[in-house]
Amino acid sequence: MIHTKWRLLAAGAGIVLLTAAHHRTNSISIMTESAQAFLASLTPEQRSKTIFKFEDEERFFWHYIPTASAPEQYKTPRQGLKLGEMSPSQRHLASALLSGGLSQRGYIKATTIMSLEEVLRVLEKDTVGRRNAEGYHFSIFGEPSEDGIWGYRVEGHHLSVHFTIVKGKVTGAPTFLGANPAEVREGPRKGLRALASEEDLGRDLLNALDDGQKKVAIVSAEAYRDILTAASRKAALQGQPSGLPTAKMTPKQRQLLQTLLEEYAYNVPEQLAQARLAQIKKAGTNLHFAWAGVAQRGGPHYYRVQGASFLVEYDNTQNNANHIHSVWRDFEGDFGQDLLKEHYQTSHR
Repeated sequence: MIHTKWRLLAAGAGIVLLTAAHHRTNSISIMTESAQAFLASLTPEQRSKTIFKFEDEERFFWHYIPTASAPEQYKTPRQGLKLGEMSPSQRHLASALLSGGLSQRGYIKATTIMSLEEVLRVLEKDTVGRRNAEGYHFSIFGEPSEDGIWGYRVEGHHLSVHFTIVKGKVTGAPTFLGANPAEVREGPRKGLRALASEEDLGRDLLNALDDGQKKVAIVSAEAYRDILTAASRKAALQGQPSGLPTAKMTPKQRQLLQTLLEEYAYNVPEQLAQARLAQIKKAGTNLHFAWAGVAQRGGPHYYRVQGASFLVEYDNTQNNANHIHSVWRDFEGDFGQDLLKEHYQTSHR
């Protein structure tokens, strides 16, 4: 009896320790500690490039074109401290900050995407530095703290991820991941596909539909050149047919859609992923799946999944349909706008 009691006490203590460890290492704690360590490593000049006021309009500015193309297209250089301007030790701390906002799955995708710049440099015989694996910029908005209001962004060619912390709550949208080439077709890395699941799971769902369902789901015979929301500050689709509602899908088809959406949800840590899964669950059968372009692999194609609160878009049309753009957008929660609104309403009340 005594031994049983001690075993129960030991088990209870273990649960308490595990729970405490979870609270110590939740997403906000990891992000805050990583951001503080990164900032502490910077020189005054580097800090001036990295830190912005939380209220600065720069927080809402994002794009996924190459860094070298930004001045021409946006009449301003990409802001933030570039990996190429960091020492080796600072790059490790920057990587930790990026990792803090992504799951293991998401971090592998992000770093693989960054590494594709070297593939492009070789393929395009770039000698002017347009393709640069060190051309990724880190920006912090406000002062990092677990119970404060702040955020950070990591951005470069085909990678743009945004995190906002508001009084103990966190959001991570927009989340843009792209891949060029979508599949490496020559050289030592032949066969590499950074976003293989995003492509394959979307096509699996389309192929599972019957002819009648496809007539509704396929909203255009020609794929769009890019995701329709592009790098808009607020996600919105104007005048677009919505596609096939999940209410018109079989249970098996709905499961395929769920698997596709989970691929996007789990690019971020568990705490943020659960919030995305809650949005998916709340939408229920009020989700719509739309496809444009051809069904066969290798041809130009596009898809999206739209709910009342979020949007997933994917496009693969450029470079002979070997160039992916994909994004998770929150209609009200991009850049933490929903958290800020809730905070201000509560504070004023």
